[in-house]
Amino acid sequence: MKPTIVRLSAQALLGRRRGLVLLLIPVVLLILALVVRLLTDSSEGFDHVVILGYTLALPLVALLAASAVLGPEVDDGSIVYLLAKPVSRHAIAVSKFVVAELATLAFGALPIALAGLVIDPGDPRAALAWGAGAAVAGTAYTAFFLALAALTRHAVVAGLLFVLIWEGVLGNLLAGIRWVAIGPWGRQLASEISSRVADANLSLGYAVLAAALVTLVGLWVTGDRLRSFTLRGDE
Repeated sequence: MKPTIVRLSAQALLGRRRGLVLLLIPVVLLILALVVRLLTDSSEGFDHVVILGYTLALPLVALLAASAVLGPEVDDGSIVYLLAKPVSRHAIAVSKFVVAELATLAFGALPIALAGLVIDPGDPRAALAWGAGAAVAGTAYTAFFLALAALTRHAVVAGLLFVLIWEGVLGNLLAGIRWVAIGPWGRQLASEISSRVADANLSLGYAVLAAALVTLVGLWVTGDRLRSFTLRGDE
């Protein structure tokens, strides 16, 4: 990991309009949680708000964070200047992943746990379970979307299609999708912590291993793609 690249990536992430969107998403989620707490029964509103944050806000934050730390450099061609430095391409990938991952945890996973606590402070275990599951899923989402950002200039569109169609529509229609979808892996971990979270009918070992594998493969693909920029002179 390179501290200079981490610093520049953090500046790129927080200095663009995506940074405002990243902040807006958790704020909206927490406001929604507060409204639900005031207007409805906590046991009814808890699942609806937390699941909304987990299935929509979390992957959206991961997608925006991953595309923000790498996508603009690929789009405007400035990635070539970074790759001209004698720095390991996988070190660059890891550095950018660290920034995007911290943003995903701060603006995606943490607000989910806080939203749960706001709605039902009497059951902190359930809120923390969702937060832990979101951290696992968010890590895999971030690495996956970072690889997409390295592979295509249309990473945001491809990522939205992945979340909405693969994990959303098909995930609800076909039970077998849970084995190859990121969301159910984190949810399985959450269900192991709190019985209030419905499990994904997976083993905990498989869920953790699958999330770790996607993360590692995503980082490897990102580094390998960055190396190919140098070899082919892509912009």
